[in-house]
Amino acid sequence: MLWIKSLHIVFVVTWFAGLFYLPRLFVYHSMMAATDREGSERFKIMERKLFFGIMTPGAVLTIVFGTWLWLGYGFSGAWLHIKLTLVALLIAYHVYCGKLMLDFKFERNRHGHVFYRWLNELPIVILVAVVLLVVFKRPA
Repeated sequence: MLWIKSLHIVFVVTWFAGLFYLPRLFVYHSMMAATDREGSERFKIMERKLFFGIMTPGAVLTIVFGTWLWLGYGFSGAWLHIKLTLVALLIAYHVYCGKLMLDFKFERNRHGHVFYRWLNELPIVILVAVVLLVVFKRPA
C-alpha cells in the first residue's frame, strides 16, 4: 500500500501544480488579450495543454489512488467526510477552471485579472485544510 500512497501523493502534487498555475495563466491572458492577438493564442494553447495534459490526468489519478487507499485501509470518521467534501470542492473548482478556459478559447472572457488573482487563492486554502485533516486525523 505504500506504493499506492506514494502515487497518490505524486498525483496530488501534479494536480495542484495545475490548479495553481492555470488561474495564473488566466491572470496574464486577461491582461493582454485585448492588445496582443498572437500572445492570446499562445496562452490558449498553454491553457489547453495544462488542463488536458497535466491537470485532468493528475485529478483522475489522484482520485483513483485515493479511492484505492480508502478501500485498502478502510478509512472512516468525520475527518474523511470533511476531506471528501473538500476534494469535491476541488473537483468543482477544476471543472470551473475548464469552463473559464473555454471562455478564453471562444473569446467570452468576462473577468479581469483581479478576479483571477483571487480565484488563484482558493486551492491554497483547500490544500492547507486537507493536509491538516490528514496529519491530525484521529482513528475511528
